[in-house]
Amino acid sequence: MIIKALLALFAAAAITTGAAAQTQLVTEEMMVKSPDPGIEIFVRNKRPANMAAFRPERTVLFVHGATYPAHAAFDLQLGGQSWMEHIASRGYDVYLLDVRGYGKSTRPKEMAEDAKNNPPIVRGETAVKDIGTVVDFILARRNIPRLNLLGWSWGSTLMATYTTQNASKVERLALYAPPWIRQTASLVQAGPGPLAAYRTVRRDQALGRWMTGVPEDKKAALIPAGWFDAWADATFASDPDGARMNPPVLRAPNGVVQDGAEFFGAGKTYYDPAKITVPTLLIQGEWDRDTPPYMAQTLFPLLVNAPGKRYVLLAEGTHTIMMEKNRIELFKAVQSFLDEAGGP
Repeated sequence: MIIKALLALFAAAAITTGAAAQTQLVTEEMMVKSPDPGIEIFVRNKRPANMAAFRPERTVLFVHGATYPAHAAFDLQLGGQSWMEHIASRGYDVYLLDVRGYGKSTRPKEMAEDAKNNPPIVRGETAVKDIGTVVDFILARRNIPRLNLLGWSWGSTLMATYTTQNASKVERLALYAPPWIRQTASLVQAGPGPLAAYRTVRRDQALGRWMTGVPEDKKAALIPAGWFDAWADATFASDPDGARMNPPVLRAPNGVVQDGAEFFGAGKTYYDPAKITVPTLLIQGEWDRDTPPYMAQTLFPLLVNAPGKRYVLLAEGTHTIMMEKNRIELFKAVQSFLDEAGGP
């Protein structure tokens, strides 16, 4: 693997129940080569500066959902700290990745062409391959046999699928807003006509989708002042070509939309939950309309071989609760699940 590393030291305020601690964190960014020619996967790592030993139960890898990259959400400082920093400051070696076609990873050549010139790109099989490449990179880098996986939305489908195929490399599996067999329309819209290689999303469309399902009298207080703009600025900046369009857009591969139509949207499962044999957490917000609660509630009893499984429904939160006023409830629930294996 060729690594392009950027080292930075900074102090992160670690928010804890009843007290605040100061932890010095190290940040590294690297491009991990895929077996596919010309493709590199962006990876970011944060960990305590004094961390000298690495253990499976203290190593976490996060992957994003269908539209937006990981680095602009999982490691976005809101209220002084990102979720990535929240976990790392508690003694964890934390990683995120952007699947090819997203964020800072290589964009397939089809994204340099008119979207209509090619069929949907970056389907689930390809994304799971990218995850496998990064998992193997981390395991070799830290000389550990397993790690924890944390996926958001489509990312939870990818992480679950990877786990069914590679259980020996997974310590624990946390699925945040997991999709399942669809009974309601998807909020991810790719426009009329044949499905193209990729789709575009405007800033106002992103906010409209985010607010879907939120009671009118709760909308004003859902996202603290400035947080949506901070996220949108970071997210749309991750696609310089899209940012130059008029109006500015974010481009996202349509492989996930094609998979959704062929599997969850057609009443078919994408992976077999019975093949998940590690402790598993399903967690989401009650106002989630991208992956409504009925999805996780249907999936949960199918995890027949997952020891220590649990389902958590968080009050007054959407699909994007990690960037809303109640984000700390998400953080605490996931942290509790992770801490069970090794303790803080």
